Amino acid sequence: MKPAPVSIPKDDKLHFAVLVGIFAAGLACSLLMGWTVAVASPLLILFGLLAIFRLDFIVYFSVLITPLSINLAQTSLGIGMSLPSEPIMFMLFVLFWLKVFHDGLLDRKILLHPVSVVIIVHLLWFIITTAYSTMPLVSVKYTLARLCYISVFYFMLLVLFRRKGDILRFIWLYTVPLLLVVGYTVFQHALGGFSEEVAHTAMVPFYNDHTAYAAVLSFFIPVMIGLTADRNRSKNQRFITGFVSLVLLSATVLSYTRAAWVGLAAALCCYLIFVMRLKTALVYSGIIMTLLFVILFWTQITMALESNQEVSSDDYGSHIQSIGNISSDDSNVERLNRWACALRMFANEPIHGYGPGTYMFKYGALQKYSERSGISTNFAEGGGSHSEYLGPLSEQGILGPILYLAIIAVTVQTTARFMVKTRSNSDKILARSILLGLVTYWVHGLLNYFLDTEKASVPHWGFIAALVALQLGLNQEIESNQSPSEHPARQ
Repeated sequence: MKPAPVSIPKDDKLHFAVLVGIFAAGLACSLLMGWTVAVASPLLILFGLLAIFRLDFIVYFSVLITPLSINLAQTSLGIGMSLPSEPIMFMLFVLFWLKVFHDGLLDRKILLHPVSVVIIVHLLWFIITTAYSTMPLVSVKYTLARLCYISVFYFMLLVLFRRKGDILRFIWLYTVPLLLVVGYTVFQHALGGFSEEVAHTAMVPFYNDHTAYAAVLSFFIPVMIGLTADRNRSKNQRFITGFVSLVLLSATVLSYTRAAWVGLAAALCCYLIFVMRLKTALVYSGIIMTLLFVILFWTQITMALESNQEVSSDDYGSHIQSIGNISSDDSNVERLNRWACALRMFANEPIHGYGPGTYMFKYGALQKYSERSGISTNFAEGGGSHSEYLGPLSEQGILGPILYLAIIAVTVQTTARFMVKTRSNSDKILARSILLGLVTYWVHGLLNYFLDTEKASVPHWGFIAALVALQLGLNQEIESNQSPSEHPARQ
């Protein structure tokens, strides 16, 4: 993936100059004849050379442009594609698998890692449920997108993550353009008087709405805070990451996205679990007891929630209290409506579901008038299933959410073991921070669904790849009896 830069021998410099001259003359003639499309040829040639010699440059470039890519569905064109990120990602997807079949790019240690194994099963179930889909073309497109995101931003990044510096490069390549989007969003929000209504669309066309925007912001807040807390970094580096943390936190508050706030609160709770070093059995017991409490007292909990009349507003106190309003807050009522439809779809097709990507086309007929809200529609104009777990349940049957939960469980378990075994405090902080960034999304996923977009898929699968890369570096260090400073994946 990262061969040495190609140099031109002195004897060939003249030939190279002649070729450049011929190309320049051909381009000039094309322009004179009105073939304006020829202007793109230098870029195509450059991409072709990079694909042959430095494919990693294109991968990192795709990360860099993702936050700044524009979803054409949010423009007058109305096309469901993000430019320029998605075409480049698809090209990388094709090139990656060509290299896998031709060069055997993937190492057995990558493929046999527990997280990789569960992800592969997850993809296989996507393919199987596509074969049973009620809308085959929709499911093929949806499954191809999932294959693309995981291939490029999990497996390909795992090949590139040879040093810790590569992981940090990935993080900053997404964070820097994200800060530009934050600047644009805050400016648009300020023009609207920082009202809640303007906050919903201030980030368009870079992000579809405030929920997707805040979900991505939340990914990077724990990471930036973790880098700030790492005393092995210089004061200047810690000052920069501390400043970025404040910017991202402020932007999340201004987004008026309650689900993102809940995700960050959950990450804080997980951090306290790490700090207090609670036993795994105790943590799982707490989760089981909480679920049992909810089940046993569901009626009382529902009655208490229905008595809450706070609605979304500019007042942050009322906005937070409105999280539990399931009687008059349209956003919450509609979310419950979508979840009920997802459960009915599952009841109809419990084994293989309706097919990946079909929810938005099928749920409308299963709505009940008594459950509809003031913003209900029949074709999911306001979003899909609003759940990273119930959506797959309706589209892929019982194994859909189980396999995604398995990815989460195995990622958490292997990362926890890594943090116990590693002797590098910096690696421990980085792994914990990345995991907490993922926790914000996994909790946010209870209320929203964004892994069908490249904006969320890049950090989601990239963060999981970073955690696996750190673990593979430690495993190889143990096998070779090297110290952390000697092994490339630990530097």
